[in-house]
Amino acid sequence: MSRCFTMLKPGVVNRRLVGEVISRLEKKGFKLVGLKMVHVSKELANEHYAEHSDKPFFSGLVDYITSGPVVAMVWEADDCVALMRKMCGATKPSEAVPGTLRGDYCIHTERNIIHSSDSDESAEREINLWFKKGELYNWKDCEDDCF
Repeated sequence: MSRCFTMLKPGVVNRRLVGEVISRLEKKGFKLVGLKMVHVSKELANEHYAEHSDKPFFSGLVDYITSGPVVAMVWEADDCVALMRKMCGATKPSEAVPGTLRGDYCIHTERNIIHSSDSDESAEREINLWFKKGELYNWKDCEDDCF
């Protein structure tokens, strides 16, 4: 089992799609082990997107995720990062196929609806950035070994 950090951005909250997105991820089989709504500070946004700080779109990323509440989550599954990236779809909406979260709910790259870790290393860094010790829950899933 591995873990992946995901964040539903302000547009998802504003459009009241949080439950629908979470439902789709649960139906896929991901196990939710961390969840919280956060109004992101500029400091946290800058740290989260630090690898993009020299890119022209950096300030737009920071402005967008600090514009309203986000839903931060940690999911668990076999090969979690790769599976989550497939569920999210391409970052550019015109390349995101229908059936993916971005393909179904996103029109503008600048207003992308979801962030997900792009590697196991990024997942670990992002989980530690967004969640404190004790905010993640290891619960027994009957799919694991109840039988």
